[in-house]
Amino acid sequence: MRVKICGIMNVHDALAAADYGADAVGFVLYKSSPRYIDARAVRNIIAQLPPFVTTVGVFADADEKEMLSTVEECGLDLIQLQGDEPADLCRRLGVRVIKAIRIRDKFSLNRMIPYKVRAFVLDTYREGQLGGTGETFDWSLAVDAKKFGKIILAGGLTPENVGPAIARVRPYGVDVSSGVEERIGKKDHSKIKRFIEAAKQA
Repeated sequence: MRVKICGIMNVHDALAAADYGADAVGFVLYKSSPRYIDARAVRNIIAQLPPFVTTVGVFADADEKEMLSTVEECGLDLIQLQGDEPADLCRRLGVRVIKAIRIRDKFSLNRMIPYKVRAFVLDTYREGQLGGTGETFDWSLAVDAKKFGKIILAGGLTPENVGPAIARVRPYGVDVSSGVEERIGKKDHSKIKRFIEAAKQA
């Protein structure tokens, strides 16, 4: 099971995630997020990461050229599109892209149809919030979503519920941010460790 620890804002949390076996770490690069981190800080963190940890830049409705410039500046491996980006943008980017889809009901899955991306991050819908809600959604919808591509399950996951979530959905991977936080901007390293252990054992 592949695990992404998202909302990383400092090198200590990034290194802890890597040490405990995270497959990927995510950096939120849209300024409206409370977990926003600027490109210079991301670059400095990535420079200190060990090999074989995938780095993901999370963007929302960003200017295409500016986004690609940031990816190059930071040395990011993957782009995660968290906003209302159209399917043709995903095709034009020409890099590895994963697309977040916020799930409210079964009709939310229809948004996945036009996208040809490496994977979908399924997150919980909350009005006015693009992610990091700390709330789960109906996991049966995530099972149905697998027919559209690889699924990375997100939304309200914690060390306590990630095992049952994986057993229910059998996703390609899981993604956590608020579920392993001490507070916004600071991860709880014991929660990171327990989350990764639970996910890998599921």
